Amino acid sequence: MSNHQKRLSVPKSWPVERKTDVFTVKARAGPHGEAGVPLVILLRDVLGYVDSKKEARYALSQDAILVNGELINDEKRPIGMFDIVGFPGREEYYRVFPDEGGRLSLIDIDADAADSRLGKVVGKQQVRGGETQLSLHDGTNVVVDEDYSTNDSIVVDNEDKSVVAHFPYEEGALVTAVSGNHGGKIGELVNIDVTLGSGSNIVTVETDDGEFETVEEYVFVIDENFVGDDDSSEAASGGDDE
Repeated sequence: MSNHQKRLSVPKSWPVERKTDVFTVKARAGPHGEAGVPLVILLRDVLGYVDSKKEARYALSQDAILVNGELINDEKRPIGMFDIVGFPGREEYYRVFPDEGGRLSLIDIDADAADSRLGKVVGKQQVRGGETQLSLHDGTNVVVDEDYSTNDSIVVDNEDKSVVAHFPYEEGALVTAVSGNHGGKIGELVNIDVTLGSGSNIVTVETDDGEFETVEEYVFVIDENFVGDDDSSEAASGGDDE
């Protein structure tokens, strides 16, 4: 398997320029699947804190960077939607959030908000003891003793993995589209059109600028605390890969 990633073939959510160089950094296997962006791209291309993979490795060796409350020492660790990236020494914390077009962007948050993260329930199953194991959008699992539905969103404490908030997937919920032509848009879920068979359900979302339709898989339920100001998000820019 190749250790290289061509820029032109990266997922649309990756915050990289596609025509500046042929290759960019390839993420290691881990959370978020193929959509996961290597941490070094956020450090270099989005935040501008490092200029190279070598500098990123040095920063990580200083126990300076947290992802979802855990110290990270791998510059290729995949980062994805709604992860929390923290720099305790700088007293800076960010939530990964969809920008226009569904590209990953970073929203500035306070230290208290960095103690937990949002997860979309994409599956669930019963486990021993009568509890339920929830599968979240990033590939992680959480064991709970309460009932949650697929497509609900939960807020998980980074330390003890407990559920600290629950946002049901239902008409009237506040949602954001994380992919597709309407990625980054936020509005009220006004209709869920159930498709018979194996096709995706179609949802209608009402925004300040009108309505749009997208598939159910592309929307996450959020609340107003997850909506950042435009001025607080960091714009992506291209950079060197060595």
